[in-house]
Amino acid sequence: MQEYEFTLKFNFSDASVNPESYLDNLAQVGCDDALIGIGQKGRIALNFNREAESALSALCSAVEQVKSVIPDAQLIEATPDFVGLSDIAEVVGYSRQNIRKLMLNNQASFPPPIHEGSSALWHLATVLDWLKEGKGYAIDDSLRDLAKATMQLNLAKEAFKLDPVINAKFNAVLS
Repeated sequence: MQEYEFTLKFNFSDASVNPESYLDNLAQVGCDDALIGIGQKGRIALNFNREAESALSALCSAVEQVKSVIPDAQLIEATPDFVGLSDIAEVVGYSRQNIRKLMLNNQASFPPPIHEGSSALWHLATVLDWLKEGKGYAIDDSLRDLAKATMQLNLAKEAFKLDPVINAKFNAVLS
């Protein structure tokens, strides 16, 4: 068994619901391995330290447990996934300047961001893979597995919003 640390953030369909009303039931269904944040009205965040055979198992069991207590909760985000340079630096234990220099010196091979603007964002999994496989950095495999699983969960959540006709056209032009 491996321990995975991740956060799931949910939105309630009814923002007037008091998230405190769910705390006991969440603990009873197995979310007693999570610190629960209820600071924002209509939202709840659960920071898990979960033992499981895989990152996928840890995430799936956590989402299932939350949904069993709060069926109308909508997943906002699973972390770790979306990261900026400072986040990457923190995860791998280097300075932001070091990661930025690494990115600038390897522009052809560094993973492209998923959002580029005043602050760029990457999927953590793609950067960790590049650091380990492309640069030989010592990256914890369980962290890589977790980052891949949270990325897939976030992508799957967004895929529900796709229009099938438009998606088929985009798949045709992008492949």
